[in-house]
Amino acid sequence: MKPLSGIRVLNLGVNVPCPAAAARLLRMGAEVTKLEPPAGDPLEGYHAGWYRELAAGQTVLRLDLKSAEGRNTLDELLGDGDLLLTATRPTALERLDLGWATLHRRFPRLCQVAVVGYPAPRENEAGHDLTYQASLGLLSPPALPRTLLADMAGAELAVSTALALLLNRERGGGGAYAEVALSEAAAAMAEPLRHGCTLPGALLGGGCPEYNIYQAKDGWVAVAALEPHFKQRLEAALAVSTIAGYQSAFAMRSAAEWQTWGQERDLPIGVLKSAGCD
Repeated sequence: MKPLSGIRVLNLGVNVPCPAAAARLLRMGAEVTKLEPPAGDPLEGYHAGWYRELAAGQTVLRLDLKSAEGRNTLDELLGDGDLLLTATRPTALERLDLGWATLHRRFPRLCQVAVVGYPAPRENEAGHDLTYQASLGLLSPPALPRTLLADMAGAELAVSTALALLLNRERGGGGAYAEVALSEAAAAMAEPLRHGCTLPGALLGGGCPEYNIYQAKDGWVAVAALEPHFKQRLEAALAVSTIAGYQSAFAMRSAAEWQTWGQERDLPIGVLKSAGCD
C-alpha cells in the first residue's frame, strides 16, 4: 500500500532525523528530493553506508541557497512540493528568507515540518541527541548511548506530524507549519523511566525474576515472561521462582539453546546480541 503516492517531499535536513523521516515517507509512496548544501550531508562522512541507505530511491541535489541559481532551483521545487522537511534553526531560515510566513505566502499549499532541538521559546537553542538524553537521565556514565534515541524518535514524530498536516490540507485546511522538538521526542521515550518503571530494582529494572537478563553457559539471554500465563509456564518448566533460581537454571545451557527452547514453548526468550555494526 502506497498511501502517499503523488506526494512530493523536499528534505532540506541533513544528518539523521530528517533523512530518516524522508526515508519512511518514501516507503509510504512519496516522491522525495534530498537537498544538500554544497559540501554535502555530514552523515555521508560519518557513516557512508547509513547515508546511502537513508537516501536510497531519492533524487539528491546539492544547492547553494545563498546563490541566485540555488534559490531559483529551490523555488521551482517548492512550487511543485507538498511537504518541506527542515532541521535548520528558525532564525537561520529567516535569514535565508525561508521563514514560514514567507513560504506560506508564496506557496499556500505547502506544508512544513521543522525539526528543532527544543520547543518554543527555546527553538533556536543548540542541542544534540547526547544532550537530550543526558538531561533526561538516560545515560549511564561513562558509557555513551547505544542508539540515537532522540534522533530516531524525532524522525518518527516528524512522519506522524507530516501525515497530520497533509491530511488536514486535503480536508481543506491549506498548507500548515509544525515544529517537532527532538528534546520532546526523547522525553516521550523516557516516560517509563520518569514513572520509575525501569529504575534499578524496579519491576522492569531488574527487580522481577521473569523479566530480566541471565548469563547462559555462553553469552546472555533476555527473559520477558512478564504476563502471568508466560510466567506460570516458564516457572513450571524450570521449577524456579526466584532470581537465584533463574540464574542457576539459565547457566545450564547455551544462549542459543535457550532461545530455541523458548520458541518451542511459546516463551519470550532471546539471545543478547553483542554491540557492533553490520
